[in-house]
Order: sequence, then structure tokens, then C-alpha cells
Amino acid sequence: MTARLADIAAQAGVSEATVSRVLNGKPGVAAATRESVLAALDVLGYERPVRLRQRSAGLVGLITPELDNPIFPALAQVIGQALTRQGYTPVLATQTPGGSTEDELTEMLVDRGVSGIIFVSGLHADTTADMQRYDRLRAQGVPYVLVNGFSPKVQAPFVSPDDRAAMHLAVTHLAALGHTRIGLALGPRRFVPVLRKIEGFQHAMAERLGVAPEESEELIQHSLYTLEGGQAAAAGLIGRGCTAVVCASDMMALGAIRAARQQGLHVPKDISVVGFDDSPLIAFTDPPLTTIRQPVQAMGQASVRALLEEIGGTPAPHSEFVFMPELVVRGSTASSPTRPAADA
Repeated sequence: MTARLADIAAQAGVSEATVSRVLNGKPGVAAATRESVLAALDVLGYERPVRLRQRSAGLVGLITPELDNPIFPALAQVIGQALTRQGYTPVLATQTPGGSTEDELTEMLVDRGVSGIIFVSGLHADTTADMQRYDRLRAQGVPYVLVNGFSPKVQAPFVSPDDRAAMHLAVTHLAALGHTRIGLALGPRRFVPVLRKIEGFQHAMAERLGVAPEESEELIQHSLYTLEGGQAAAAGLIGRGCTAVVCASDMMALGAIRAARQQGLHVPKDISVVGFDDSPLIAFTDPPLTTIRQPVQAMGQASVRALLEEIGGTPAPHSEFVFMPELVVRGSTASSPTRPAADA
């Protein structure tokens, strides 16, 4: 046994006493040192003690909404790859209508001994939700990071795109093309990203087009984050004379294009449409969609880094890390039909 301890200690670059503490599950060993000892066990061909197997598996829960929206699988893939590179195993838990709730999925993951949880577009983004659920989770000793949403009531790292800047990019682009009746199609008002998009949209409309917030209020249509939701919202906005529609997701934007076509309108000749996300394959739609690209790669990697710092006992600041989106101009936006093409 002593010879084995010496071998492991030499391989890990630590003392035999430290190896003994790790093997016996004693506290007082840094996470990085613990991982070095466990890695040395693997390299030397020794079997890990049973009590350490669950912990060394490094399970990390990832709770997302339904995967119908392509942006969520894209984000899950980035997060999963980043976790795997760090030796952790991602456990994807998806909410579905009529299925498990966020609280039920959280309980299931905690029961399985996850090292931490990443929540994507969860109840932390809902201004009407009880935020004490996250306090209870922290009291259980489970670190977590919250993606896409913010609440000052929760002490945790948040990772979000800059929704206000995204709307500024979209409105500036459309205003430059001569559009003055620009509509905004998005989800229910109770969600933080929705409120931020409204704020950014109204500020940009006032700054670029001189449209007061009270006037731009009628250009905002709430619906569902689905193709059908976008179709319904866009139909209403087109009926109010909008020549351009900014949508809060690419799926909604595809619904907006369908609504335009149902009314005999051509995109982008008669009406321009801007999406949000830049989901996989969206560049190959007809027409290719102009959209606001969420920095999925940077956000996913940042959320993993923040969680691993929490797990390692060196927590990141309990504040919000905000990432700048990018306008991707393709074929679904053009000059306003009320403006000569030569002026574009």
C-alpha cells in the first residue's frame, strides 16, 4: 500500500499524505489537486475507490427549454463540448410542455450527485417566478450558472447576450434602408430578455427615427417563440402598416415570412424581416435570413468557465457577463417599398 501511495504521489506531484486524504475522501484538498491525484490513479492503472467514482465522473447538469428552437441544441453542444474537454460529463435535461418542470429536473440532477448545474433560459428569466428556489439550491451546496436572463435577487453568475444592443443593430439597419414603420415581434412581456429588447427597440426608434416610446408601443406585438407565434405577430404588425418586422427568434422570423406570403407580399421587396439567434441552417432559408447572431460559442464557454470556478471554490463575481451580438445581413431585408431603390 505504501509503495502504491508513493507511486501515485510521484505521478501527481503531491505528498503521500495528500494522496491518502483524496483516497479517503477527506476535506482540505483543492479541486485541482484532487483531480491530479485521480488522474494519476488512471494513468498508473489503479482502480478508483468506489466512494470517489461518482464525484470523479464529474456530472454537470444542463437544463434547457424544449429543443424545437435550434438555438438551444446549438448552445447545449457548445456547453457539452467545453465540459467534456474539462473532464466533466454533461447531463442534458430538457423541459417539454406537459413534461418535467425545471424544479423536478433540478431535483433529479441533485439526486444524481451532479457537481453543478447550468440553467438556460429558465425561471430565472421570468420576472413572476419565485427566485427562492435558487437560494435553496445554493443552500444544498450545488453551484450553478444562469444563462439568458437576470434577477438581482439571485446571487450567481449570469451569462447573457446584449438584447438592447441587438435591437439597436436591427433598427439602425432597417432605418438606413428607409423603413420608418418597423414592428417588433417577441415573446411574453414577463421575461427579462423581452423587456430588454423592448427597451432597446424603443430607444433605437426614438434615436434613429424620432418615434416616441408611446408611439412605438403600438409597433410591438407579443406572441410565442414559435413559427406560428411569429406568423400571428407579423400578421398583426403588417396590418398596422409595418414595412419591416424584427423578430425575437429565427423561428418567429420564418413565421413572419410565411405571414407576408399569405398576404401576397414578397420578402424583402414588400416587407423586410430580421431574425434573432442565427440558428444553424438559417442561412439556407428562402430568402436567406438577415438576423442578429447570438455569440453562442463565447456564451457557452463563459458559462462553463464560471461554473468550474464555482465548483473549484474560486467563484466568479456574482454579476452578469454580457456578450455583444452581431448583425448578419443576408437576403430578407431591402429598401423600404416607399423609398426609391436608388436612395438605398
